[in-house]
Amino acid sequence: MPDNTLWTVQQLKTAGFEAYIVGGCVRDVLLGRAPSDWDVTTNATPEQIIEVFEKTDRRVVYENNFGTVAIVNKDLEHDDPSYAIEITPYRTEGTYTDNRRPDEVTFSTDIHEDLKRRDFTINAMAYDPTSDTLIDDFDGQSDLQERIIRTVGDANERFTEDALRIMRAVRFSAQLGFVWDSATVSAIRDHAERLTNISAERIRDELIKIIDAPFAMDGVISLHKLGLLAHILPELEEGIDCDQGGAHMYDVWIHNVKSLEHATNKNYPLHIKIAALLHDVGKPRTRRAANGRGTKEWTFYGHEVVGAKMTRDIMKRLKFSKDMIEQVEKLVRYHMFFSDPDAITLSAVRRMVKNVGQDLIWDLMDLRTCDRIGTGRPKEKPYRLRKYHAMIEEVMRDPISVGMLNINGDIMVGEMGLHPGPKMGWVLHALLEEVLEDPTLNTREYLEKRTRELWELTDDEVKKLGQAGKEKKDEEEFREIKKLHRKHKVD
Repeated sequence: MPDNTLWTVQQLKTAGFEAYIVGGCVRDVLLGRAPSDWDVTTNATPEQIIEVFEKTDRRVVYENNFGTVAIVNKDLEHDDPSYAIEITPYRTEGTYTDNRRPDEVTFSTDIHEDLKRRDFTINAMAYDPTSDTLIDDFDGQSDLQERIIRTVGDANERFTEDALRIMRAVRFSAQLGFVWDSATVSAIRDHAERLTNISAERIRDELIKIIDAPFAMDGVISLHKLGLLAHILPELEEGIDCDQGGAHMYDVWIHNVKSLEHATNKNYPLHIKIAALLHDVGKPRTRRAANGRGTKEWTFYGHEVVGAKMTRDIMKRLKFSKDMIEQVEKLVRYHMFFSDPDAITLSAVRRMVKNVGQDLIWDLMDLRTCDRIGTGRPKEKPYRLRKYHAMIEEVMRDPISVGMLNINGDIMVGEMGLHPGPKMGWVLHALLEEVLEDPTLNTREYLEKRTRELWELTDDEVKKLGQAGKEKKDEEEFREIKKLHRKHKVD
């Protein structure tokens, strides 16, 4: 436990109040995981909490309707889990008429009453580090050992109070690999439609945590099996039983979630994981029978274009950021670019890099790998994907040219007083040959001195040296490209 967290508890107890570490951080500690944040609960009121910590060197922040006071340690980094400790008074809650938040919050003096209001047993434990005391009224520790997610008290009541708890149940399963007890499963199914009362932003935040979780594929499949996906991402369910034929082992639905699984296994960034899940979302709406190829063969022409538009609509509906939408939409739109190796030329790759952007081009290749693994084929990088990597590196590398020199035509004319013309180009290529042989010569001082020497030669002499420089440049270019091909084993 961080010193700052223990110090926070000690300050409250020294002032005569009860204080416990509570909620998810207790769960994580018992699981041997590092908590992402630390929460404290106490029988002190917000005003009393503020009074205790205003006497210290900590910054006190109180800007909410739920009594939570944040105690900020300015000596710690912002990403330190104990940088800001949130302290909340014991609470009891009234009715939830909007299925989202309690109509009224009442402060309590009883830790046991506070724990009753929490969502799941594994989150309803409190720990006093000063006395090494664990309060576990609902057998949360036992459920942790059994890897079970169970609501505190009646599941129907908990989900009626706050329907977002339904998403949280799936999220904890995706993060921890736990299963639900039968009462929780039944209540989730019964209350699935209540998700329509939850704001898009809150749904989005829980969905992100599911997609970014260690068991993301299982989480998304659970959303479907529990009847939740129809209220969040109904477009994905269009892929169920949508046969693809060809090299695909799975229907579109399983292919999409299998692609996400590979992104999870590779620990790719969130935008690639979302793109992996949605990359073929347009297939069901573009599927057509392939004439003359049998009833099990299909075409999906333009599915990447349709899918990109669907992706944008989905992400806008869920209030994703503009930047995230643009990234994922581009990946979905262009994920088929590398599907036909015979049609790929260097000029086509250059256009693709320009369309997608240098920041996303490698993400696009990662998505292609997810797409491939999602078909059920185990080989991650066959020859053609290695070839594409080599081609992208080739078009993105800095070319060997006179632009590498620390001198140019503007300097020659403006500062050295030389006249522009063909001779200047020959001189630059002659200088390039020397620098390729000895890169230490690429200094302004040497190049100006050598330029004046070359300028004294006849045009024919300089032209001969310049042509030798061009040949040297071409040789170096060829060697660099061969090196790239060997690196990717595409010789």
